[in-house]
Parts: sequence; structure tokens; C-alpha cells
Amino acid sequence: MAGSPMRKVALRNLAAHKVRLALTLLSVVLGTAFIAGSFVFTDTLQRTFDGIFANEAKGIDVRVSPKERQAQGVPNNVVDELAKYPGVRTVAPSVNGPVVLLDPVGKKAVQTGGAPTFGRSYLPPEKAVAEPEKFIQGVPPARPGEIALNTGGAERAGLKIGDRTKILIPSQHDPIDVTLTGIYEVPSDTGGFIGVLFDDTQARKLFTDGLHVAYVDLAAAGIPGDDLRDNLGRDLPGYKVQNGDQVRADLKKEVSNALNFINYFLLAFGAIALIVGTFIIYNTFSMIVAQRLRELALLRAVGASRQQVGRSVVAEAFVIGLIGSAIGLAGGVGLAFGLSAVLNAFDLGLPTGSMAVLPRTILVGLFVGLVVTMVSAYAPARRAARIPPVQAMREEFASTGESQRVRTIIGMVLAVLGVAFVVLGAQRTGGTAAATVGVGALGLIFAVLLAGPALSRPVVAALGVLVRPFGPIGHMARNNAARNPRRTAATAFALTLGLMLVSAIGMLGASAKESVGVLIDKGVRADYALAGPQLLGVPFGAADAARTKVPGVAEAVGLRGAGFKIGNEQVFAASADGPLDSVLNYEIVRGSNTLGDRDLLVSDDEAGKRGWKVGEPVSLTSFDGKKVSLTVTGVYKNTPLLGPMVVSQAVYNEVVPLNFRTNFLVLIKAKPGANITEMRTDLEKATEQFVVVQVQDREEYKGAQGRQINTLLAILYGLLALAVVIAILGIVNTLALSVVERRREIGMLRAVGTQRMQVRRTIYLESMLIAVFGAIVGMLLGLGLGVGFLRTLRDLGLDQIAIPWTQLVLVLISSAVVGVLAALWPAVRAARTPPLAAIADL
Repeated sequence: MAGSPMRKVALRNLAAHKVRLALTLLSVVLGTAFIAGSFVFTDTLQRTFDGIFANEAKGIDVRVSPKERQAQGVPNNVVDELAKYPGVRTVAPSVNGPVVLLDPVGKKAVQTGGAPTFGRSYLPPEKAVAEPEKFIQGVPPARPGEIALNTGGAERAGLKIGDRTKILIPSQHDPIDVTLTGIYEVPSDTGGFIGVLFDDTQARKLFTDGLHVAYVDLAAAGIPGDDLRDNLGRDLPGYKVQNGDQVRADLKKEVSNALNFINYFLLAFGAIALIVGTFIIYNTFSMIVAQRLRELALLRAVGASRQQVGRSVVAEAFVIGLIGSAIGLAGGVGLAFGLSAVLNAFDLGLPTGSMAVLPRTILVGLFVGLVVTMVSAYAPARRAARIPPVQAMREEFASTGESQRVRTIIGMVLAVLGVAFVVLGAQRTGGTAAATVGVGALGLIFAVLLAGPALSRPVVAALGVLVRPFGPIGHMARNNAARNPRRTAATAFALTLGLMLVSAIGMLGASAKESVGVLIDKGVRADYALAGPQLLGVPFGAADAARTKVPGVAEAVGLRGAGFKIGNEQVFAASADGPLDSVLNYEIVRGSNTLGDRDLLVSDDEAGKRGWKVGEPVSLTSFDGKKVSLTVTGVYKNTPLLGPMVVSQAVYNEVVPLNFRTNFLVLIKAKPGANITEMRTDLEKATEQFVVVQVQDREEYKGAQGRQINTLLAILYGLLALAVVIAILGIVNTLALSVVERRREIGMLRAVGTQRMQVRRTIYLESMLIAVFGAIVGMLLGLGLGVGFLRTLRDLGLDQIAIPWTQLVLVLISSAVVGVLAALWPAVRAARTPPLAAIADL
């Protein structure tokens, strides 16, 4: 039981320093909570979506569908053949497509956030294969012009049985007048999803070319459903043939892949929070061990071995890690609940359900919290065990006195290598180049970590000019910050890491907005743009209305996108329903801009990548597997406005299914001498029935793109705020412990006449210097890495590098303020130090 007394020592030491325990726990809790919250949030969404899809394709034996989602579908002649196929009892073709439901007045779209609004064909039970919808009010649609809605959709729209409204369909030229005849239930009908059921005849007219259906459900007769599936799979190799379980598994896999992105995104920021927390915990244990050297030496002197002393420190870390991880797991559930509430407040249309806390989440949370804390405590524990007892008892609160030379040299070497990798990666573009810059970033981060103490002395000395107006108090604060460079650097490093990311992301956002602005100013010749929701685009009818109803319009050109395959690679091409050169500036470097029905324009990079030359015949493959033979007539200078290639409207109509057709943008060019101001009013009036369409001039369009970038940045900054909060807590923690370390010194100052206000001011200024030091190093790193990453993205159109000077100045000032705020509590503790008691404290 030799270890038992040491365990008691460790536990009693924790109980004796409750404030220090709470601060250290908090850093573990925050980091672990973010990791656990990420898992809980995505697991909850996954389970809820699984519940929604539990009834999808229920009751069917076989579903035949295209292999690619954006294919034309299953041809009608194949549907007829399936009806005659041995073992098939019932054939139920289905069609679907995106729609926009309007309110009863027809003037406002029913917003669903990120949830889809889909229309599909309704088949009566005698013709259907899947389990029928359960209608709770009214009757199903029986003729064109009638629709049914799910309960959530009807509630959102404020529609009742018998109400009339309109529906927008991107590929149609006019809104559709409809009457609500029925309301049905769907599982988990709380996520914003709107399902519109149309009469089958009208659905085929709205969502198909008349020659295809989206998929076909089959009921078997006389043979097992899986046998029918296997037989059809052999006879229809060009289609996806699945049973109901496989259809549901595919849907769940798609959702899981989408949620994995969110999970990785959140986990990345959780890892950042844990890294920052790791250095705070490490710094805390280093200071604790330094302050307890005499106590630990006394334990050594009365017979405790090196291993026992080291284990006692690690035991403290184990207890802190265990408690912090447990609290963090509970906090993670709360964080997931809060994140879900925030996203629903933004009306993103996510389904809701009870929180899912899987065993994996508990194990990962406990493991991560324990490992991070114990690894952070290992090095200080090892140092404590190695110090000779007699030496430690002679030096009150002594530092380890280890030389910084080796770590500084290693840090300098890493800095050189890091810069070299960043510069090397910045010379190229693409994923490999970005990974090279990432390796350089990692090297620079470790360089700052190792060489930070040596760097802090000259920088803090230079920053002394900020506190010079405070006289001797400012001089004392500067000396305190420079006295223990290892502690100063470790404290500042947490803030350095957070502000490095803030600066790099801020630079990325500023450069993206600048690049978009330059691209629009130089590349767009249009006077106005018609824009719509990102997932829906601009209905064809809006472009027609602008073209035919507004007298001052010379051209209204709709821009669309078409997908192809070249080998196993998917590529996307732009297309336009009018003359591109009337609304866009683009440079033809070889050939001409002639674009006949079977012609192809390609970018310079794409031509080089494929080895295509002007006049050369090329073959693209549609998502249906159909070969599309085209001739390269021109090569244009790379521009994100057009992407890698441009095809004609005829090719677009040939390869893109009707239910996927939409304009992602419509550009309006005015006639010479037209009144631009009046034209805006006319455009708004002509397109008002397409309520989701916005008329924007050049500056408004740029502003809209900038707002999208700002929204993304706001999410990133919100997540990064966690790392910054932990960094601030680290400063509070370090200053609080340093007050304990300097107890006798502060008591002596008070005894010789230093006032409480002066003691507080000293702590404030010291904290400010540490925070500003960390902020400057972080911003410089962020700017350098920002330039490197931006250079790797220049082929995507991010060819402008903009530095957000206003943001950087605000960050620097905020860091100084944060330093002062973080010092409030430690400064009060220091000022309350009893002079005589502190001097007498041995």
C-alpha cells in the first residue's frame, strides 16, 4: 500500500486549492464539452433522419432508378417492359422536383430555411406499391390543379382545406394555381420539410420531359422480392436495382456523409479548443509544481521515492481530467441542445428529436479529457521528481533553471522549415499545395511554442513603451512579464493560437470579398442581375418576363449549369440562353467565341489538362451514360464566372432533366440610352409574381455575395470564440497562480508603502503586456499563413489579397482590454495580500 499515502497527499492538495482546481477543471471541461457536443449533435440528427427515412420505400419489393441522381430518369419504354417482366405484379412510376410554395395571398414564399420543399406525384392505393400516405384532413389530389400538403407544410403556409394559392417551379415559365384538397402526416414532421403531392398527370407535365420518370417501384408476384431484384439487376445493368432496405440504407448513407462534414468541422474547432486548453493545463501544472517544490522536496526527504512524487502529481491530473471530462460530457449535451436551438432560430429546417448520447461519445470524451490532462502534467511531474530535495528546500518557489538554448535552437530550425514549406506551397495551387502550406503552418506553430520564451524577452521589452507613462509601476509590470519568459510565452501562446486563426480567417474573408468585387467589376457587363435562393435559382419565367415586358432591356441572359462525366471524373459546364458576350467580359485566347448547338468553349487550364485543341472533336458523357459529341471552337482565359467549359443551350436541354433545370443567375443588359432607374422599377414589377427573385444592381449583387461570406465567417468566429475564451481563462489562471508565487514579494511592496491601487495596476499592466505580445505574434502568423493559403486558391478566383487592417487594429486593442479584464480578479487578490502575514510566510 506504498502508493496509498501519496494518493491521499494528491487528493488533499486538490481539496486545499479549490480556486486553482476550478480554473484548471474549466479548461478541461470546455474542450471536452465541444468534442462531446459535436458527437451528440450529429448523432441526434442522424437518429432523427433515420426515423424519417424509416418509412421511405416501405412496402416495395424493388425500386429501379438511374445510377446518377441528375440523370434523366427511367424511360417510359423501360417502364412498359417492367410491367410485362416475369414476377412483377404492380408497377408504380414516380416523378418529383423542387418547388416553392406561396402563402394564401400568393405574395410571399413559405420559408423553410435549409429544409427542402419538394413536389411529387400522388398515386392512389390501388396503383401504388409503397405504403399509402395517411390523410388526416381532406382527400388526395385527383385532378390537375389540386395538391395535398404534409401537416408541417400546411401549418407553415397557413393553408386550410379548400384554400387556393400558387406554386413556383424553376423550370416553368409561370406560377401554377392550385387548391389544397388534403393534409397528410409524415414521420418527424418538425424539421421544416414541405411535401407537395400533385395529381400524377400534372406532376409528369411539371417535372419530366414526357419521356422519363424519376424511378419505378415494383411489387413482386409469385417469387421473393430479392429474387426479382437479382433478376432485374442482371437484365438492367445500366440502372440501380434495389430492395426497400437498400433504398433506405442509401438515403441514410447520404445523410451520414453530409453530417460527417458538420461533425469534422465542429471537431476541428473542438480540437483547437483542446490544444489551447492543453497548454493552459500544462502551464498550470508547471507553476503548481514550481510553487510546491519545497513541499515535494520534504516528501522526498521523509522517504518518498521519485516515482511516488511523480505519481502524486499525475494522480492530481488524473482526478482533474476525470472530473473535467465527466462535467464536459454533461456540458456537451447542453452545448448540442443550444446549437440545435440556435440553428432552428435561424430557420435552417433541421428536424428535432431527443438527444442521442452514444457509448462512443462517452468513451471518447473521457479518453480525450484524461489523456490531454495527464500528458500535460507528465513533464512537470517528471521535473519535480528529478530535483534534489536539499536544493529544492533551499529555494523558495524556485524555477527549474533549465536552459532555453536547446529549445530555442530547435524552434528556430522549425521556423525556417515552416517558412520554406509555406513559400513552397504558395507557388502552386490545389489540395497538395494547401497541404504543404498546412505542414509549414504546423512547423511555425511549434516554432513559436519552442522559441516563444526567447522571443518574449525582446518583444515584451519593446512593448514596455506602452506602460512607460505609468512610471515605476509600468516598469515593474514589464519586469514581471519578462522575469519568467517560459511562463509568459506559455500564457500568451493560447491567445496566439486563437488570434492566428482569427487573423487568417479574417484575411481569407476580406480577400474573398475583394476578389468577388474585382471579378464582378471587370467581368460583368450587365446593368442588373436577377438572383434567387441558392438551392432554387431563378425560375425561367423571370428571365422571360424581363426579356419581354421591360422595354429598356437589350438582353436578359440566364446562366445555368450542366453536369457531365469524363471517364470517372464529374465535370460541370456553364450554359446560357442568350449571347454571353453581351453580359460578360471574357477573353478568347485561341479560336473564337462561336457557340453552335454542338460546339464547346473551354478554359485555358481545362484545355491544357485534357490536351484539347481548337477544332478538335471531344466526347462528353451525360449522367445517363449518353455520349455527347462536341467540337472545341474556342479557348478562353480562366475565369470563375464561366468555370472550366461552356456548352450550348441545346446541349443543356439534352442532358439536364426538366426537374433540375433552373438559372442560377440572370444578367440584364440595358439598351443604349435606357433609363436605368426606371428600368429597375419595371424589372421589379415584371418579376413580382416570382416572389423569390431579387433585382440587384452591380453594387447590391457584390453586397449579397459579401453577406454570404460574412455569414460563413460569423460561424467560424463564433466557434473560434471558444478558443479565445479558454485563452482568456488561461491568463486569469496564470496570473492568479503568479500572485500566489509572488506572495512574499507583494507583501514586501505593501510593507514599504505600495498602495493597493498600485499593486492592482501592476497586475493589470503585466497582463496587458502578455496579451498584446500573444496577439502580435498570433496576427503576424495569421497574416503570413493567410497569404500562403490564398496563393494556393488563386485558381478558384481568389486572386486578390486584402488585409483587414481595421479588424486587426480592433483585435489588438481588444487584446489589451482582454488582458486588463483577465487581470481583475488576480489583481484584487494581490491587493488584498496582508503585508506582515505574507512576509512571515515561509
